[in-house]
Amino acid sequence: MDWGEIWNTIKNFFTDNVWNIVAFFAALIIGLIVIKLLLNLTRKLFSKTRMEKVSQKFLYNIIKFCLYLVLILILLSLLGVSMTGVLAAVSAAVLAIGLALQNNIANLANGIIIVTSKMFKKGDYIVVDGVEGSVEEINFLFTTIMTSDNKKITIPNSTIINSSVINSGANATRRIDLTFSVAYESDVEKVKKIVVDVMKSDGRVLLDPAPFCRLKTLGASSIDFFANCWVDGEDYWDVYYYIMETVYNEFKKNKISIPYNQIEVRNRTDKVVLPYDKEPLQKRVEKVRVEKKHRINLETDSLSDIFKHKKKEKKRKGKVQEEKSLNEKEEPQLEISKINIAPEEKKESEKALETKPEQKKRKKKNAE
Repeated sequence: MDWGEIWNTIKNFFTDNVWNIVAFFAALIIGLIVIKLLLNLTRKLFSKTRMEKVSQKFLYNIIKFCLYLVLILILLSLLGVSMTGVLAAVSAAVLAIGLALQNNIANLANGIIIVTSKMFKKGDYIVVDGVEGSVEEINFLFTTIMTSDNKKITIPNSTIINSSVINSGANATRRIDLTFSVAYESDVEKVKKIVVDVMKSDGRVLLDPAPFCRLKTLGASSIDFFANCWVDGEDYWDVYYYIMETVYNEFKKNKISIPYNQIEVRNRTDKVVLPYDKEPLQKRVEKVRVEKKHRINLETDSLSDIFKHKKKEKKRKGKVQEEKSLNEKEEPQLEISKINIAPEEKKESEKALETKPEQKKRKKKNAE
């Protein structure tokens, strides 16, 4: 095909489909304008509602995606593309993406649950999965928490949904619970008055409900008082530390003793008996270790392993043979010839070889 034929093909395409091309560009321009207007209208409507920012952003992105998808399908239909094939391709792509991102899809679904159920909001102090801190950001995939020591921790939404969540910032006010232990000789009413007066002395403590203090437990070495008061959520820790420090100072000022654990030490006068085994340590007996022979397996052993084993075996046999020959050389060659030994010497040698019982029998016989 030469350039003339290519040019004629392009020319014929535009000539035959001139109205389709005009409709395509008209639909493209009008579609973009309509989408922009709809998105602006959606943004204004969201700004007038009390919906969470995260929910607004998520719904806005979904609407935007759907509008552009509809515009693309309209443009493809104007070009004469079969919608059946397009829908099949889109379905296959969605399925493949869903399988590849199934964990993220689970986090996305759980993120929608967190936002729609209003489990917590930005700024709340929560405890989840052993992590506690203020919520800094809520996404549809994860939640970001800022701890009290300024660490940024990101937790997947699936973990949050599957865990118990303690939201300390859900309400405007919080209750401070305190326990004070004093000695048994302390005046109960005086202790109660000191604790309540300290709590009322701080203007951040709410007077309704009123601060509370009562005797709770009679312990082994102390009596324990339970106290509480209500404060605004942002004042919790400041008021807590103020009450603890001031109550301690007031107890000392009013000579109220705070007991602590004591250790009683006694001097033993009896003789300590430590039984033990008097037998000495056993003598070391070296274990006789027999080298295991390697069996050649033609199916599992490689050719190099077989040659290495044969070489090692040959070396071992040569070493054994060498040790055997050395032992034979070291053995004394004692040959006693019966011809060279005199009868008297033979008798003496036989006497020397006799055992002690035989020697006794022989002496007894000679004496008789």
